[in-house]
Amino acid sequence: MALKSNLLTIGQFAALHSINKKTLMWYDEIGLFKPAAIHPENGYRCYNYHQSPILETILLLRELDVSIPDIQNFMKNRSAQNLKCLLDEKIAELDLQLLHLQALRKTLSSHRQDMDTLLTMDLSEICIVEKEARCLVTVDIDKAITFEKEVELITAETAKYRLGRLHDASYGSMIPVASLLKGNFDDYTNLFIEIPRLRQENGLHIQPKGKYLRAFHKGDLSRLPLRYQEILAFAHDKRLALSGYSYEKGINEIVIDRVEDYIVQIEIPIPGIV
Repeated sequence: MALKSNLLTIGQFAALHSINKKTLMWYDEIGLFKPAAIHPENGYRCYNYHQSPILETILLLRELDVSIPDIQNFMKNRSAQNLKCLLDEKIAELDLQLLHLQALRKTLSSHRQDMDTLLTMDLSEICIVEKEARCLVTVDIDKAITFEKEVELITAETAKYRLGRLHDASYGSMIPVASLLKGNFDDYTNLFIEIPRLRQENGLHIQPKGKYLRAFHKGDLSRLPLRYQEILAFAHDKRLALSGYSYEKGINEIVIDRVEDYIVQIEIPIPGIV
């Protein structure tokens, strides 16, 4: 009677912990988690309710991708200190995963916003939009720099900030407004990379929060200066002062096959308006 009242069958114990009883059988076979008793009449495995916290710890560690050998080692040397060290390590790993997932979500949201723009945009329109501040990694360039050198610089920066792949960031180019006002429409001074997980820190370029003129250009990039002339004329007519840099980025590379379908988004800060 005491056996029935104090012990659970393998099926009952497995159901209690929402696992398959074959998992308990395997844990027993490898010596990781033994039953409390073996039924003397039928040889069935029986478990004590008080074994639940130990099993739940094993299941938690498995969910955290701790290997079976590491769990076996912990079970042989079970102590508060050893568990704390193991959990500290896993919490640090989870924190990194959370940062990556947050950055990935921000990247996906940015791509979705670009797709929304593509589906609703008027290529001829020049409008005013509100933007949040962004932290950008920038690379200095000039007219003499080769494409191969630009790739080398971008590669170095992505490695510096531990960016696994370029899809984890948005990137583009910058041209000073002062150059545009002088008619120097090819005076690009920087490439930029926006890495979502970066916070403001020394060495980063801050694209300011506020109002921006936004326009688009499709196709032949040699005609981009004509689009800038239209933007400057619009700003002049509306008595809008432009400042800082023009930020250019492609918004449809992942959904086109032809270069002539490439669309550049142009955004230029407009300080002093609300």
